[in-house]
Amino acid sequence: MLKAEHLILPDWPAPPSVHALQTTRLGGFSRVPYDSLNLGLHVGDDAMTVAANRNLLNLYVPSEPVWLEQVHGTEVVLAEAAGCLPRTDACISRRNNAVCVVMTADCLPVLLCDRAGTVVGVVHAGWRGLADGVIEATVKAMALPGAELMAWLGPAIGPQAFEVGAEVREIFLAHNPAANEAFTPHPSPLTSNTIKYLADLYLLARQRLQALGITQIHGGGFCTYSEPERYYSYRRDGQTGRMASMIWLA
Repeated sequence: MLKAEHLILPDWPAPPSVHALQTTRLGGFSRVPYDSLNLGLHVGDDAMTVAANRNLLNLYVPSEPVWLEQVHGTEVVLAEAAGCLPRTDACISRRNNAVCVVMTADCLPVLLCDRAGTVVGVVHAGWRGLADGVIEATVKAMALPGAELMAWLGPAIGPQAFEVGAEVREIFLAHNPAANEAFTPHPSPLTSNTIKYLADLYLLARQRLQALGITQIHGGGFCTYSEPERYYSYRRDGQTGRMASMIWLA
């Protein structure tokens, strides 16, 4: 059921030893509202159906991915040394065929690798993890200068759909005043005096990556919220599935 056209191949100049895949919501067995390739066991979908969906990935990856229990934190796990369902939001690997993976449904997945193709990583970057430094923690764990790394930004909620409160903006501004560029004032309902903003997760991530010396940044430009036929979106639907961003060495 899962076909190559249901998957996204990252458009970045990764070396030949680096392999990566991004799933969409297409090509699986799950029923409404998880239709159809839901890969998350924690969202209320039937566990056997999720297992069947995950088994479909076996045609495309060399081993069982290291599935994480994501907690919007900044911990990083080494795939080849991970135990069962580590509570973390980033994964790296230096060993062939160890598949790093994060799941998202609006949050930003970030793939990372070095130019020499010796280490890979993937990051689950919701606004909280992004603000707390999950990208910085992952790059530190990769133990290479930023100039030797490249990144690909996968499907996330777009800057025209991601409404946040003023407190979120203040958290990012406290870290870097230039983050102001990523926030656009958004009119609030007439019955409310609360100031809201539209936030650009892609720009916020690019700023963090560039500050680490990473200049090769690819991808972005997706919007999970505005393409319901292709992507899951928690902000849009509430009860929904999860997509996977996977990367490995071979």
